Parts: sequence; structure tokens; C-alpha cells
Amino acid sequence: MALSDSFLQELKMKTDIEDVISTYVTLKRRGATLVGLCPFHNEKTPSFTVYPATQSFYCFGCGAGGDAITFLKKIENLDYLDAVKALAQRAGLQMPQEGFDDSLSKRRRRILEMNREAARFYHSVLLSPEGKVGYDYYIGRALSAATINHFGLGFAPNRWDALLKHMRAKGYQPAELVDAGLARKGQKGYYDNFRNRVMTPIIDVRGNVIAFGGRVLDDSKPKYINTGDTLVYKKTNELFALNFAKDSKEDALILCEGYMDVIALHQAGFDNAVASLGTALTSGHANLLKRYTKNVYLTYDSDGAGVKAALRAIPILKEVGITTKVINMKPYKDPDEFIKALGAEEYQKRIDTAENSFMFEIRILEQQYDMHDPESKTKFYNAVAEKLCTFGEKLERDNYIAAVADKYMI
Repeated sequence: MALSDSFLQELKMKTDIEDVISTYVTLKRRGATLVGLCPFHNEKTPSFTVYPATQSFYCFGCGAGGDAITFLKKIENLDYLDAVKALAQRAGLQMPQEGFDDSLSKRRRRILEMNREAARFYHSVLLSPEGKVGYDYYIGRALSAATINHFGLGFAPNRWDALLKHMRAKGYQPAELVDAGLARKGQKGYYDNFRNRVMTPIIDVRGNVIAFGGRVLDDSKPKYINTGDTLVYKKTNELFALNFAKDSKEDALILCEGYMDVIALHQAGFDNAVASLGTALTSGHANLLKRYTKNVYLTYDSDGAGVKAALRAIPILKEVGITTKVINMKPYKDPDEFIKALGAEEYQKRIDTAENSFMFEIRILEQQYDMHDPESKTKFYNAVAEKLCTFGEKLERDNYIAAVADKYMI
């Protein structure tokens, strides 16, 4: 039975779309409307508009639009009923005893059930003789038994149908497993998506297992296999270990590139570490981070690719109002290597001396110029001046001008 019109009307009356959306998007007033960067696609010029008068939103860039329920469905990857429940809880409304339960909602809950059972299976295999190779791999990476349990790490057996057989015995059908990204269908039938890999479950902030990351133990390709987008998972809107980091007492989050970096940092006591999931940082990630902190430390790999990733991430974080600093891990490649070599105390020192993100950008920019050549040096100064002009607030711009002038004796 559908939710009554009277309940939905009361929910809409008690829900301010500006309050809902401003939790995820930095909005600026423009006359009778509000504008911001769209959380559903990457953009530099705001095309996302909120209309308080009609309690609606619309993005002129990607075409996304609707009311508060539509927005919450899309941003949190929820079905209709769960979005209504979330808004009702926010508004202090009791859900009707006789609501409706559509097929999409059932599919979503079914996938979450399957993911949780799969996580239990992979973890149990890791602790069995069949998973010893995976357990030895984790121990070889200096992870403790407590950390392995804390993150629910597992192992996918080197068999085509290990998970399929287990899930069939639990009452799940192969086609459902495909829907969840746990199995695939080939010419000869169904087979496990993950085989002979150590497994990392991805858990959202509500405690649901929403996806998996699987890594090979040798040099075979692909090195990583990750769950594709499903009804319960969209990688551009989720962060690994945020379910733990959101409860950290630290006032900042540490943003890493990979699972193992995050796990190593948590084991070393840095429980505020998170990572994007097999993709570059997006505005969706930035808006998610903004809900929990205004300060982020970037601790990407120190190689060329890591530096480029950091340079891409800094403006995305700045757009949503997050202050960013960059941790220098040289001579080590990543946090995992650094912690193993020098320990937590030295890593904390690197956090304490982290570089301002703008000064990091300037330092990397300087490497493109010959500072011993007057003409090249002049071009560098002009390039820096252009970057300084990007600061909209005069006070902030003046402060950075002074910092750059002092550093380069201009």
C-alpha cells in the first residue's frame, strides 16, 4: 500500500530543501535562489540551483532535478522508501505503520543481505586452512590479527564457484549474486566474480557492507578487482573506512590513495584515515568529507602519479570549503611503507609539519622552470601571480601574496 498523500504533504511541509542540500553542497544565495557546484557531476562553474519557493532543485549541467526526496535518493544512493524514512527521521515524523515496500527497496535490502553474508564467508575462509595463503599475505604486510578482524578482511578461494555454492545454500540465487556484483554470467553459466584474492569489504557510514575490493597475491592482472556500481554502491560517493573515521576524536581527516594505506594508519593509531575507492577524488567525495570535517591532510603516494592526484584533489576540496594540507612522506612511497620504516611517532611529525596546499602547488609549479635563468624565473613569477588572482577574498589573497613574497624574496 502506498504512503498516503497527507503524510507526504506533512513531510514536505516540515522539510526545508535548503537545509537538506546544504549538508552536502556549499550553497550561495543568488536572488531568490541558491547556487552551488553540482554533487552529481564534476564542474568548475556552479550550475546546480535550489529553489526554496518551490522546494526543488535543478542542475543545468547534467539535468538532475526534483525535490528533497529525489535529492536524498540520488546523493545517498537510496531507494524511495529509505529516502522518505531518512527525511521523516530528520523532521521528527513517525512513519505510517502501513507503508509500502516496492520491488526496488526489496532488491536493495536483498543485496545488502548478500554482501553481509559474503563478507562473513570470505572472512571465515581467510581463517581456514584454505585461506592460509591470504592470511600469510596480511601477516607479511605487518597486519595484526586484531586489525584483520577489525576490518573484516577475507580471502576468496581459488575456485570458480566457492561463493556461489555457499550462497545457494543460504537461499540466494545466482542471478541475485550478479545483481550484487558478487558473480558473473558466462557462456558456460555463472561463476564467482572474486577468486584467489584477499578481500576488503567496503562498509558505509550506516554499517552496511556495500561492496568489495579484491587484490591478487602475485603479479597477475588485473591487480585489483572492485565491485562495480550497484543499487547500494556508487564509488564516486563513498569513502573507505569513513564508518570508523567519522567517530575519530581528531578534527581532521587523512585522505589516502589505497585500502592498505588506510588500514596501516588505523593500526598505527590514526583512526581518522580514509580513501577514495578505486577512482580519483570527485566532488561527491569532497561533499561527503565536508559533512565530517573542514580540514583534510592529503597523504597520496609521493611518486609522480601521486603528486598529480594531489594537484587534482586540492581545488576540488577547496571548492567545498575544506582546508587542505599535504603530508611529505619522502623518501617513502606511501603511508604503509612510511609507518613500517619509521613508525607512528615520525608520521605524526610529518602531520605536524604538513605543507599548506597552495604553497605545495607553487612548489610543484616551480619545478617546471629554471630558476637560474632570469627569463624563466620571470615566467614562474607571472604564473604564480595568476594563481594568486584566483583567491576571491582580498584578505586571503593578501596573506598568500605576503607568504609567496617572503618565500621567494620577491
